Amino acid sequence: MNKTIAARRRKNKSLSWLASVTAACILLIAGVNTSPAFAQAMSDVPVLGNLFKVVTVRDYAERDEQTEIHMETPGIVNLGDEELEQALNSKYLTENKQLYETFKDEVAALKEGGGHLGLDSGYEVVTDNEQLLTLRRYVVEFAGGSAESRQYDTIDKVNHIVITLPSLFKDESYISAISDHIKQQMREQMSANPDKIYWVEQPDAQPEMPEDQFKSITMEQSFYINPEGKLVISFNEYDVAPGYMGVVEFTIPTEAIADLLVSHEYIK
Repeated sequence: MNKTIAARRRKNKSLSWLASVTAACILLIAGVNTSPAFAQAMSDVPVLGNLFKVVTVRDYAERDEQTEIHMETPGIVNLGDEELEQALNSKYLTENKQLYETFKDEVAALKEGGGHLGLDSGYEVVTDNEQLLTLRRYVVEFAGGSAESRQYDTIDKVNHIVITLPSLFKDESYISAISDHIKQQMREQMSANPDKIYWVEQPDAQPEMPEDQFKSITMEQSFYINPEGKLVISFNEYDVAPGYMGVVEFTIPTEAIADLLVSHEYIK
């Protein structure tokens, strides 16, 4: 495991480095809204659903002997709710600006010690149907090794809301139910394939890294609803497994959480 990247993964569990930069965000939005490239992007990208478009509002790249960076910033248009649309687009711009500034700080430190740093960020549409749009935003950092993190926004296109994990359930009992099911999947996968390793307690086994063992998801756990209407829980690289496992995801069977759901409007 690359120690630098692993340390940064653990730090990211408790500290959010994607802080709000309101004034800078306003300037960025103004630039985007007057950009010919933005207007061209809106005309070129296929419509998602009846109204939605997801467009690239910024596509930035630079490279030299020690560093390499590529960043794509998404934007949502034709949502039908101007306030929510602006909030989401402001968030994407602000987060990528902060990501860039953090990277440049690391580059400055690198020049003193030598080495190579890389950063690649972008987005993908995971789910798009009549009601839901799920947008995945990813960041891959390179520093001798690599580490990937992902964030998801699942948007109800009909009711114009961003769905949160707690909003899907009647109460907080879903946390232990989902956590227990993930632990079960981890153990089953390791039993079936010795090449798979998760940091999870094993019956009658001495834990190798007890401080890193997976115990529970959080209310802010990264998740999405896939095209089949199933809940998927996502963990960033190094969160619950060694780096070679990459980003790991667990599809939760609907029958395992059916009694805990507020409704089956989203989870089928």
